[in-house]
Amino acid sequence: MQGGQELDSGDSLSAFRDRFVIEDPNLIYLDGNSLGRLPKGTVEAVDRVMSQWGSSLVSGWREWYDLPQRLGAKIARLIGAEADEVVVCDSTSVNLFKLTVAALQVQADRPKVVTDDANFPSDVYVTVGAAVLTGKTEFDVVAVEDDVAAATSRIEAKLDGQTAVLTLSHALFRSGYVHDMARLTGGAHEVGALALWDLSHSVGALPIDLNHCGVDLAVGCTYKYVNGGPGAPAFLFVRRELQERMRTPIWGWFGQRNAFDFSLDYEPAAGVARFLAGTPPILSMAAVEPGIDLLLEAGLDRLREKSVAQTSFLIELVDEVLVPLGFQMITPRDVNRRGSHVSVTHPEAWRINQALIAEMKVIPDFRAPNVIRLGVTPLYTTFQELEEAIDRIRCVVTERRFEKYDVAKSAVT
Repeated sequence: MQGGQELDSGDSLSAFRDRFVIEDPNLIYLDGNSLGRLPKGTVEAVDRVMSQWGSSLVSGWREWYDLPQRLGAKIARLIGAEADEVVVCDSTSVNLFKLTVAALQVQADRPKVVTDDANFPSDVYVTVGAAVLTGKTEFDVVAVEDDVAAATSRIEAKLDGQTAVLTLSHALFRSGYVHDMARLTGGAHEVGALALWDLSHSVGALPIDLNHCGVDLAVGCTYKYVNGGPGAPAFLFVRRELQERMRTPIWGWFGQRNAFDFSLDYEPAAGVARFLAGTPPILSMAAVEPGIDLLLEAGLDRLREKSVAQTSFLIELVDEVLVPLGFQMITPRDVNRRGSHVSVTHPEAWRINQALIAEMKVIPDFRAPNVIRLGVTPLYTTFQELEEAIDRIRCVVTERRFEKYDVAKSAVT
């Protein structure tokens, strides 16, 4: 196996690391799958909008008004969509609620919603809540968590003529398993159901082609691999052919056809803009754009090639160094079914994670009950960092450093 230094020397994306704020080069950051690093260009972009605010005051809205659509058109290039099928707005959960309710209303004669137990928990909360509000009486949560290899066939077995919507996460947050989007979307369509995907753990990390897969609806966040900043606005996708059939449950000013007529009668805007609601957070949206631009400049194919190489390298290191210490890898070895993070389990995962952060200058993240996720972000993660991180994890375990930490978990993990 080649070493990290040798692999870094052949990295065609290495120059992108210098375009991020990295204050401590000795800190190994492996949590970009939760919150990406700050692009240097973001500081300039936000400063520019703040200056516009200071000089132009309310007149700045002439430039800011269509920012949700302009950013959506750029994100469309990351997810295989058309420019008029994506808008940036609200949070992932709010967007999921809007699209789920709209889809269930369109599918009013079908009582069932299907998801799986590996979906992100808040996605399940939102979907169940939407189902209750729209009077859906059946909710199938397919058990796949302990056997993700069998996930596709188990989900397909639940799809039938009563199914209104199939809603899934593309890349699973715990294991990094990537669902077969084309096959499952096709399976939903065969029984007349709509397919709704959460792209939060895959957008910016691997190529996505929503239109090629025939996807109906999708949501995603921008603060992970897109590097849009903490709490950055999310996005939603509605297939062009569905847009005029669907209505958002949140009738807001920016989703009104002629907003500045100030009519009390609501008439949805044309196209995907009807899913906008309240006034967009312009400063936060300005912070999203530089991260999108970096991804488009690097190219998703090159990013995916490096991600595959780095997660494969990381898996080899886990097998060699960590498995003998009681760790177990739960991320798929099949690169076609793997996203951009590698997850390992250990009975002392929580305390090991705390020791890594407090003593070893390694920031992974913990997911209950016993998972440590090691996120690979190809724009700034190096092979040498991965190699060093595994060695520091080894030190924490072999030197029993984790034993000094409390088993009680903090509010944020």
